[in-house]
Amino acid sequence: MSTPAAHLRNISVTDYLNGEEHSEIRHEYIDGQVYAMGGASRRHGLITNALAFILTPKAREKKCQLFIADMKVRLSIGGKDIFYYPDLVLNCDPDDRETHYSRTPCLIIEVLSETTERIDRREKMLAYQTLPSLQEYVLVAQDYPQIEIYRRRADWLPEVHAEGAFTIECLDLTATVGEVYQDIEGI
Repeated sequence: MSTPAAHLRNISVTDYLNGEEHSEIRHEYIDGQVYAMGGASRRHGLITNALAFILTPKAREKKCQLFIADMKVRLSIGGKDIFYYPDLVLNCDPDDRETHYSRTPCLIIEVLSETTERIDRREKMLAYQTLPSLQEYVLVAQDYPQIEIYRRRADWLPEVHAEGAFTIECLDLTATVGEVYQDIEGI
């Protein structure tokens, strides 16, 4: 039997951040509630690493900071604090240098899995779009080659790439779908 929401214990942002510093398990935070995150698959890790490898040289050139999996994004929506852990987050704002989270990313990438796809496509996509700094939200399939890019300038309509080249505009970077999936066997 589940516990009614009214009886759940809310924790403060400070307690959440302090707890995450010492926890072996990562948790996302939504308005006082904490949710444990599961582990990633081999494919997920290989795709995330390939993306980081592709993005890092241009991020360094532009003096941006690229984070893989362990940097939280902090949002405030309707007075509620939210912390998510994107698979990759790029921040080019020199004034956004909090130790444990980013407030002004220009790019967020999520590698989809069976357990996270629904949340990444709905809840997180809508939440991330509230960030004025966010220029691009990218969803990357892990079971077949497909990269979906949602851009603010295009009213968040999807641009889908199953092959060929794609562009990450906030880095002025062009890469290929093949580069992202080159370490994945059977795709």
